[in-house]
Order: sequence, then structure tokens, then C-alpha cells
Amino acid sequence: MRKTLLTAAAGALTLGLTLTACGSGSGRDDASGAEGPLVVGATPTPAGEILEYVRKNLAEDAGLELDVKEFTDYVLPNTALQEGTLDANLYQHKPYLDEFNQSKGTELVALDEVYLPPTGVYSEKVKDIADLRKGATVAVPNDVTNEGRALNLLAEEGLIELRKGAGADASPSDIAKNPKKITIKELDPAQLPRSLSDVDAAAVNNNFALDAGLDPRKDAILLERAEDNPYNNVLAVKKGDENDPRVTKLAELLTSPEVKKFIEDTYKGSVIPATAG
Repeated sequence: MRKTLLTAAAGALTLGLTLTACGSGSGRDDASGAEGPLVVGATPTPAGEILEYVRKNLAEDAGLELDVKEFTDYVLPNTALQEGTLDANLYQHKPYLDEFNQSKGTELVALDEVYLPPTGVYSEKVKDIADLRKGATVAVPNDVTNEGRALNLLAEEGLIELRKGAGADASPSDIAKNPKKITIKELDPAQLPRSLSDVDAAAVNNNFALDAGLDPRKDAILLERAEDNPYNNVLAVKKGDENDPRVTKLAELLTSPEVKKFIEDTYKGSVIPATAG
């Protein structure tokens, strides 16, 4: 009966996501707790690629078996983690995780910071952010924390001014001054790269930019700075699983000098390791 329930749960999650199994496990082993493969959810780029590097090059020597499942949205990896289909996930920053817990009633915990995927503004219409026309339409992510992140990026560049105290959760209603009369268009984060032909510019989350073949260093007309950035992506688990020895091993590997070098060599500044290694 337990096997039937687990199979049904796994089947239900296949709607709207791409699953890539990188190990022999099929989910958490509730009877054995910390035994068996560690099932980790991730978006394909860069989190899935980083985890795949760990699986192929570091995990076996550390006595860790990884099963990586790739998701193409931001909601299901946390839902699956809360429900127990996943043991951990890697794809989100802590402000998003905190907002998700608050709005969904989940109990997920951020562990080690792994990498920064800088958000960039991209355009097929202009080569410089200063050249955006008056009345331009700029698309931004429609989830609370990434929308606020995008709006703060535009505000730092002086394109808009946010009301005092708007903070990380800023929304279009918090725009106090808009000298270029920019129209903000809210879209699902995954749709933003495809919107570039329809808008003047779009603030695109790093993983979706990379998936679309965009190079943040070369293609972004405005790129988030790494200094004092609160948006490092974190390894996350369900509350109570923080001391799972498999999770501890994975956290050590993800913050190792080897992974730092892999991130630097592979992404060449488009993704920035959070640790000095």
C-alpha cells in the first residue's frame, strides 16, 4: 500500500515538470529515515548542472548517492519537498523561501548558500538601459520576491523611484516616481525570455536566461551586482531534516573548493559562487 501511495504521488508530480532521474532512488524512504539516495529537486540551469557535477565527480567518494529531479517551475519543488517526495532542493533564494512558507504554510528551512544567479534586464530593442523610450513596457516576474527584486534593480538604475519602505517585496503600486512613464508588465518567470519580442525589455531570472541561451555578462543591458546581495540560492530541506547526514554531506560538497571552481569555470561570471571555498 505504501508503494502504491508513493507511486501515485510521484505520478501526480509529472504534470508541468520535467523529471530527470540521476540515480536509482524513487523518493524518500520514510521507514529508514536517512538511508538510501538523497532525492534533490532543482531547476535545470544552473542548479541541476551543479548537482550533476557533484553526483558524477564528488558524491561517490563522499559516500553519498544522489537522485536529482529537475523542475521547470518555482512552486512544485517546494511543494514536493513539503510533501516528502524530495529530501532537499536547490534553486531559490531565502527571500523567496520565506515568502513561500508564509503564503503556503510550509515548513522549509534554508541551509547553506551555494551560488548567486544575478538577475538581468534584457532587450531586443535597445543596447543600453538608458536608451529605453518614454512609455516603454518592461516585463518583470509576477511572484512577490522576484518582482520586488526586479523593481529594486530598476530603481537602483534611476528608471523608477519606489516609495520609502517598499523593500524587497515592492510591487508596481509602490512606484512613487516614473519619469519615463514605464509600463510594468507582470509575467510568469518562465515566460520572460519569450516575451522579449513583445516588450521593450524584461527582467529575467538567471536560470531562465541561461536556459534561453542568454549570456548575462554579454546580453544583459542591466545586471544585478554581487556585492551585499541577499539573493544567493540556498540548499533547502523540510524542517526537522537539517541534520540528515546525507544533507550534511551534500552541503559540504556544494560549498567545497571543487564546486566553487566548477561554477567559476563553467559560468565565467554569469553565476557566482557564494563561498570563497
